[in-house]
Amino acid sequence: MPFGFYIIMAAQFFSALADNSLLIVAIAVLREMQAPAGYEPLLKTFFTVSYVVLAGFVGAFADSMPKWRVMFISNTIKIIGCSMMFFNIHPLIAYAIVGLGAAAYSPAKYGILTEYLPHRLLVVANGWIEGLTVGAIILGVVIGGTLIQPTIAYRLLSLDFPIIETGIDTVSEMAIIFVAAFYILAAIFNLYIPETGVDHKTLHKNPWYLIREFNHCMLLLWRDRLGQVSLAVTTLFWGAGATLQFIVIKWAEAALHLDLSKSSMLQGVVAIGVALGAVAAAKMVTLRKSVRVIPLGIAMGIIVLVMNFVRDMWLAVPLLIIIGGLSGFFVVPMNALLQHRGHILMGAGHSIAVQNFNENLSILIMTCLYYLMVRMDLSIYAVITLFGLFVSASMFFVKRLHEKNQRDRDDVIHLDDSCCH
Repeated sequence: MPFGFYIIMAAQFFSALADNSLLIVAIAVLREMQAPAGYEPLLKTFFTVSYVVLAGFVGAFADSMPKWRVMFISNTIKIIGCSMMFFNIHPLIAYAIVGLGAAAYSPAKYGILTEYLPHRLLVVANGWIEGLTVGAIILGVVIGGTLIQPTIAYRLLSLDFPIIETGIDTVSEMAIIFVAAFYILAAIFNLYIPETGVDHKTLHKNPWYLIREFNHCMLLLWRDRLGQVSLAVTTLFWGAGATLQFIVIKWAEAALHLDLSKSSMLQGVVAIGVALGAVAAAKMVTLRKSVRVIPLGIAMGIIVLVMNFVRDMWLAVPLLIIIGGLSGFFVVPMNALLQHRGHILMGAGHSIAVQNFNENLSILIMTCLYYLMVRMDLSIYAVITLFGLFVSASMFFVKRLHEKNQRDRDDVIHLDDSCCH
């Protein structure tokens, strides 16, 4: 790989690391404010709303100037959102601004790979970016949980600089400063991302043109027999995964009697399982066999129900790794199939925009449903039961849809059967 590729990866890693650390810190800030418990899942809702609302525009914005500049601008927006939380702006509003930066960042970080690298290296490059993202999730929630842990937080707060008055007096302020440092580090790396020499499209002045083009691409992918199946699975996965983050925290507090600092680290355990499942799928599952993993989604929903009966950490950790492993094993082949169909039907950029829109709309809907269940004072065990049954039932209907499509015409036979993703 050329050296510039590692600069791109470093920028992506530190930006994603800060996003995931800030989520845990934002939950802690809400609890300091004694905000209603239902506000916690709304953090994810406010973060992802920009992905949905701006889906038709961010791709065109990313193509209108050098990708490093788009990534730098987007990262600066994230720094502004993080700073707003430091100056006591409500965490929901501040995290929404961070989400605005993330929505603009996403098409640029994937788009620059196709501009900078030869096609033969794209599979490896995507493996790097997905692997580093999982690593950032694991390390981010661990760092976020560590920063709000009382013994460590007060030790850091006790550090004084001669003459300089920092103005940092609370645990949340100290944690936010650390997260902001990660964003600043990512922005510095953005400045050293090399120019790719690719001509850039002028940003279209008519927003209705961009919206119509986006709608056409979305309908194209949903009408495709293999595209609709893979898009349905990945859409469900990201919505369920975002909701599971908050379910794990609540469940760990209720069943395992852990505080926020320790329960947030269990999210990292799930992410480890996802990484293991993703690696196994990449080695074992070909593109033609990708649709065969759909039953694992049904199994994952059923295994989630076992969380209702676990009260010990030595059982909780392997259970969460299994749930994450099944998730990674079935979503990686589905994601590869979706990228394949999207590239053929409309090109990579538009395909990523459609995928982002659907997956983040799913996150919005499922986190809102979780918020409503919390507001209705449903026990976490009832929530887990409804969540597991919903995932299994949804995956069962997707499986039946694929079987119906195959009876009408066999599209799977045309897929590549070599292990290359």
